Amino acid sequence: MKYLFLFLYTFAFAQQTKSVDFKTVSGNITINPNNKSISGDVIYTFEVLKAIDTIKIDAQNMTFTEVKLKGKKISFTTNGKKLFLIYPFQKGKNSIQFSYEAKPKQTLYFVGSENTDNLEIWTQGQGKYTSHWFPSFDDVNEKVIFNMDIVFNSKYQVLSNGVLKNKIADQNATHWSYEMKKPMSSYLLVLAIGKFDESTRKAKSGIPLEMYINPKDIAKQEPTYRYSKEMFDYLEKEIGVKYPWEIYRQVPVSEFLYAGMENTSTTLFMTRYVVDDVGFEDRSYTNVNAHELAHQWFGDLVTAESGKDHWLQEGFATYYALLAEKEIYGEDYFYSKLYESSMQLKQASKTDTIPVLNTKASSLSFYQKGAWALHVLREGIGEKAFKKTVKNYLKKYAYQNVTTQNFFDEIKKVSNYDLVNFSKVWLESSTFNSEIANGLLAKNKTMQVQLEVTKLRNKPLADKFAFFEKTLQSDVYSSVKASIVGQLMKEKFEDKKQLLRLALQTQNVQVRQAVASTLQKIPEEFRADYETLLDDKSYQTQEFALYYLWNSFENKRTQYLEKTKDWIGFNDFNLRILWLSLAFSTPEYAANKETYLQELVNYSSTNYEATTRQNALEYLINFDVINEVVLKNLVNATIHHMWQFSKFGRENIRILLKNPEIRSAFQTILPSLNEKEQFQLDRLLKE
Repeated sequence: MKYLFLFLYTFAFAQQTKSVDFKTVSGNITINPNNKSISGDVIYTFEVLKAIDTIKIDAQNMTFTEVKLKGKKISFTTNGKKLFLIYPFQKGKNSIQFSYEAKPKQTLYFVGSENTDNLEIWTQGQGKYTSHWFPSFDDVNEKVIFNMDIVFNSKYQVLSNGVLKNKIADQNATHWSYEMKKPMSSYLLVLAIGKFDESTRKAKSGIPLEMYINPKDIAKQEPTYRYSKEMFDYLEKEIGVKYPWEIYRQVPVSEFLYAGMENTSTTLFMTRYVVDDVGFEDRSYTNVNAHELAHQWFGDLVTAESGKDHWLQEGFATYYALLAEKEIYGEDYFYSKLYESSMQLKQASKTDTIPVLNTKASSLSFYQKGAWALHVLREGIGEKAFKKTVKNYLKKYAYQNVTTQNFFDEIKKVSNYDLVNFSKVWLESSTFNSEIANGLLAKNKTMQVQLEVTKLRNKPLADKFAFFEKTLQSDVYSSVKASIVGQLMKEKFEDKKQLLRLALQTQNVQVRQAVASTLQKIPEEFRADYETLLDDKSYQTQEFALYYLWNSFENKRTQYLEKTKDWIGFNDFNLRILWLSLAFSTPEYAANKETYLQELVNYSSTNYEATTRQNALEYLINFDVINEVVLKNLVNATIHHMWQFSKFGRENIRILLKNPEIRSAFQTILPSLNEKEQFQLDRLLKE
């Protein structure tokens, strides 16, 4: 039934687009963070191509007033999902205006509060539908020029799509006016409100590059946005088409749903990528940065007509992001990442039966297999022909919607490449062609060694020891050495200790991290070697090292805790949370147990982002440190807007409910919870 409705909706909308062409929209909106509502006045201009008696605009759970056509009131109705404009529309240009109000249940998110001075408000249109907060079009094929005016408290920055044309302060509120010159799909409309510091650079082409950050993270601005300008300049040159918008800005927002989102001219991304120099080693924003930037061409400038062609967005963005990283980190890095994705795709193809050209394809297929298809295509038709194809494709379909066939048509103009077979192998088959992939990888000398290492995976260690030893002592790229360490995980320590020492001696952070993560029970004779990992410039390595050392050497726990007592880690406090958990669980360490517990429990509360909270809750549960506050914080997780965190909350409550004492404790706290929390816990108690 769901698919029938989807078909009927798409058909009905397609019928409307044949009769009506929406041109521009101006929105003048006000947001109330106290009751999480939005209201505004909207003016759409459109052209009626042929007579029609009803025009539809998507509008989820909104109320409307003052609906006027060219200044005169007309009849309208709503069904909770759409606004229906009822009038005998005749051919010609028109404008419709109306006022609306809404309390969005999704798409517009309120994080923090003004009282705690951490309020942020942001939107996520893709997959969530902009029509929950602004009357617009869920169908990506209706492209409109958006101009947004937003009124909000003057203490905050307000960001949207396009160029900031005007900013007027009026007592306690500021009026922000954003203007666009070209059309886009509604899912790319964005709003981000918060307290941000801004840094601006100019691309070689003159495009302003605005980079925002929370004032408390100002010291992390450079490592967070490292290589941003270089990648922008590179992609403009590599793609061969000038950046299609007037400005480009990037903003990290709290509790964001995805790694990043390519809203036209304004990318939002997760705060996990806000890092210092040490954090950059493990959580660099570089790839996400390049990926979302590439979408400004592939997704925003040309938009896939339907979900079936989604690879035209994600595959292209993944492809160009890796090319940008190649420009920065070199060819060996580039090929190591290609190898990594080839292994993931090979493994996934054992169970994943859905090909790339399918609305239901997995993210791995759309992103990584789509990108692999482009690498193979470039290799097949040649770099010059590939670049010409992409340039012609973007210019021909600029600000329009596209299909895979549109892209293929441009290839046919420059090459006789067998696109039928190409499509069958890379886009219409669920299997991953490792033979072709390995042939492409083998063009790189490092990958020749990597492929040899992979072939030895199931061989006895004695048969490959000499080769591994020689490779670890060579200057081959670090990913190969880390791969060797990975193969040693299940080997007896006596057999592999010499190789582990060679791995540590590389002084490469990622190779040493492979040792840290794979040697979970550390023999006494290797303790001194392993302890050096505590001083590595990597928060991830330090987390592995501290936990496994504490777990392996009970008589050294106090010493390790004393050495690491000032550690904080990433901005999700990974090292601090680990340290508190270990300190609280070490009877002989200090007398501040209650202080440690309070701090640890606080990290699981709504004072922190979901990633921090989940990390703290995992340790509290694993170390069996469960009290009433912990249980309340766990229940609160179930109502969080990030599905991963809410799922974590539900799954852990189900496990804990098997314990009669904890079940009783949950029943005790039930009356003190808010309505949403009560609903979730009550449902879980009744399962």
